[in-house]
Amino acid sequence: MKGSEGLLATAAAAGVDTCFANPGTTEIPLVEAFDQVPGMRAVLGLSEGVVTGAADGYGRMTGTPALTLLHLGPGFANGIANLHNARRARTPIINLVGEHATWHQAADAPLHSDIESLASPVSGWVGRTSSTAAAAGEFAEAYLASLRTRLPATLIAAADHMWGQGGMPVQVPAAPERPQVDEQRIAEIAKVLSAGRRPVLLLGGQAVESAEALRTAARIAATAGAEVLAERGSARMERGPGIPPVRMLPYFPEAVTETFEGFSDLILVGARTPVSFFGYRGQPSHPLPDGLKVHELADTEADALHALAALAEATGSAAEEPPRAQRPEVAKPSGALDANAIAAAIVLTQPDNAIIVNEGVSSAAAYPAIADAAPAHCELSQTGGAIGMGMPVATGAAIACPDRAVITLQADGSAAYTAQALWTQARESLNVTTVICSNSRYRILDHELQRAGVDDPGAAAASMTSLGDPALDWPAVARGFGVEAIRATTGEELLDALQQAQRRSGPLLVEAVL
Repeated sequence: MKGSEGLLATAAAAGVDTCFANPGTTEIPLVEAFDQVPGMRAVLGLSEGVVTGAADGYGRMTGTPALTLLHLGPGFANGIANLHNARRARTPIINLVGEHATWHQAADAPLHSDIESLASPVSGWVGRTSSTAAAAGEFAEAYLASLRTRLPATLIAAADHMWGQGGMPVQVPAAPERPQVDEQRIAEIAKVLSAGRRPVLLLGGQAVESAEALRTAARIAATAGAEVLAERGSARMERGPGIPPVRMLPYFPEAVTETFEGFSDLILVGARTPVSFFGYRGQPSHPLPDGLKVHELADTEADALHALAALAEATGSAAEEPPRAQRPEVAKPSGALDANAIAAAIVLTQPDNAIIVNEGVSSAAAYPAIADAAPAHCELSQTGGAIGMGMPVATGAAIACPDRAVITLQADGSAAYTAQALWTQARESLNVTTVICSNSRYRILDHELQRAGVDDPGAAAASMTSLGDPALDWPAVARGFGVEAIRATTGEELLDALQQAQRRSGPLLVEAVL
């Protein structure tokens, strides 16, 4: 076997069956190996941001890593933004980055770069192949590291190690289990909950990815007189009938502080202490009211499901019925579109078990507030703030779950970063409906200007937030990438477009003009 064949055979045997790729010359031995090694699906992306974002979406839905194949340091650099989001989502990914042949690296060829320096900030593990014979074992190290850390792992593969003869697949050990929270920590948190104060549970990560975890948290809260909240930007959150609704933390720090007013104790379950997205003048980094005591039940790496179940036993909550909450009423939208109308149209038309990919701050913020009225679904959110994740993540989620409809609630400004994902959706015939919230503005920057006291921005500042000169023609963009498109300007038109989407197969873009 060549080194490339031994590496891919090891990957396939470990269950890594999908590779999102944008290869170049140094990766040719791996490109060839896809025809020699059965069990590995190769999916081409026209930009590395699509490749890495799709791997993120795949990993969020399956809990297992996809492979990315990237061309040297510059190719990896093009994909860093969505690897940043994947790191914040704690998504296992294995990045396979081609490198010049070992004897060519010292020549400082035009594409030579320090790949480790690029990879380290967005990876939990970085390594290099050391020989043709060792490459498969080094891939196995990357695989286990991605699952142990729940972070991207990056293996830099020298071209001569891939084309050389003498590759041999290796058996990958079983993936490590998440560490469990010890009994003393469970007892300490149970004591806090029984103290007669007003606690609040903040859920994140694994604690919102499971319907049973959400029900268990609701049982605990009902027994302790507590409330349950979810951190903003969850990698994946389950919703639907039988799952207690959980309110999400707001975006701006003043609103976060106000949300926690009146609570005595904050208990973190798979979540971090809330932090403001940006450092605003006069605002603390952690926007919590004075006197709120913070306790950690389970950190982001721990087994939050086990921790919640043990806490339910310790508090006598295990047999409680989760409280029933009234579902929001959602009226059919009519007339001119706004953010509320777009959210209502999606909630009223999304099929059972859909995957909602939500990338937006202003135009997409209305959806989570009414999402509990929708059939059972999960929502994948923007985790790291690097825009351009929506359509790539939806692409990976659709490949991971081909039997589920995927709906992307997508801001127009961030859509322009990775519109190439539409081409991959068309090529792979994916059932993805992309709803572009088309306001022709970076609306969040308008809000930030106002917060900075700039009520009447000058011509230069105003030009930095406008996408209207020239306006983006989203139906034309979609058709250029092979995806059919519909433009909707009213609630009635949007409802009709979304109903059409559910009756057809393959991708569709709907431009919702605000």
